[in-house]
Amino acid sequence: MKYTFTYQTTAYDLWQLSMYGAYGSMVGVCNIIFTVAMLLLSTRFWGDVNIFIKILLIIAVCLFTVIQPLVIYMRAKRQAATISHHMEIGFDDNGIHVKIGNQNSNLKWHMIKGVSKKPSMIIIVLAAKHGFVLTNKVLGKQKEAFYNYVVSKI
Repeated sequence: MKYTFTYQTTAYDLWQLSMYGAYGSMVGVCNIIFTVAMLLLSTRFWGDVNIFIKILLIIAVCLFTVIQPLVIYMRAKRQAATISHHMEIGFDDNGIHVKIGNQNSNLKWHMIKGVSKKPSMIIIVLAAKHGFVLTNKVLGKQKEAFYNYVVSKI
C-alpha cells in the first residue's frame, strides 16, 4: 500500500470539522458580524442600560464565541462515542481500504466526491454526510504528499 494510517476519530476531531464547516461559510461570516456588532453595542450602551439588558448583551456576545462551540463539542462527543473501534485505512492505486474491527471495506476512487485540505486535517468526502477525517497528528510529515496523491486519484 502506498499510505496506511491507524487512528480513532475523537470528539475534538469532529468538533474541528464542524467548526470549519460553520465558520468557513457565509453563516460564519454572519456569526462574526453579529458578534462584532454585539460587542460594539455592549461597549456603547453598557452604562445606560439596566441589569436585564446587560445580561442579554453578555448572552448575545457569548452566543457564537462560547455557546455555539460548546454545543458543537457536545454533539461531537456524542457522535464520537458511537465510533468505538480503531480504524485502519489504506490508500493505493486500487482505491481505499478500510478495516474497522473485523470488518473490511474497499472503495474505488470513483466513489470519492472530493477532498479538502484544512490547516489541521484532510477531509475525504464520499457522500454528503460521509467521509474520512485524517488529522495532522495521523498524517504527520506525509500530509502534502498524501494530499497530492489523493487529488491525483480523483
